[in-house]
Amino acid sequence: MIDPRLIDPTSELVNREDLSDQDVDEIVEMMAALSAWHRAAERMSLASRRYMRLNINDMRAVRFLIAAENAGEPATARALAEHLGISSAATTKLLDRLEQGGHVLRLPYPNDRRALALRVSPETRLAAREGVGRLHARRFAVAARLSPSDRAIVTGFLQALAATEHPDPDGERIAVAEHADESQGAHPRSSTSVPRDAETSS
Repeated sequence: MIDPRLIDPTSELVNREDLSDQDVDEIVEMMAALSAWHRAAERMSLASRRYMRLNINDMRAVRFLIAAENAGEPATARALAEHLGISSAATTKLLDRLEQGGHVLRLPYPNDRRALALRVSPETRLAAREGVGRLHARRFAVAARLSPSDRAIVTGFLQALAATEHPDPDGERIAVAEHADESQGAHPRSSTSVPRDAETSS
């Protein structure tokens, strides 16, 4: 994130009147760390796809099928199509490709021989466990080291960031410190709460 003092020196977009230079420095540092995480996540995702020789949708499909199997729920092509948000024809092509690559098995659906259940092959399941699985385990461990209150703050912060996908209908500049209690003259950093009502975009 570029310093708003450089890209918006007259505060036309971002209202910084209640923020000190230290506040802005800390916010810029935090957003820079978030950007670094995005870049690292992209690199790790690319490395995982290369390791398993799969594209993004293929990887999403494999993760969905593994999760369904772990939950004891046989997955179907229809359920996969709904999860990926693609057509039945595109799903058929995807499954044909995964089956030819030895990643997915089409098996008779339990109690209904007319339908097919999808299952990840043992080899691909092991590769996913050793690659993507261990990667997610390291990420989970980082989150587990946070206190419950810190996790709530981070979750609220990320949810609020996701909500910025939707533009301000009034086109007004954004008040960075709008959560501060102006009636009590609270300093922006004195607030420990983050809006929790923002919807995620997932």
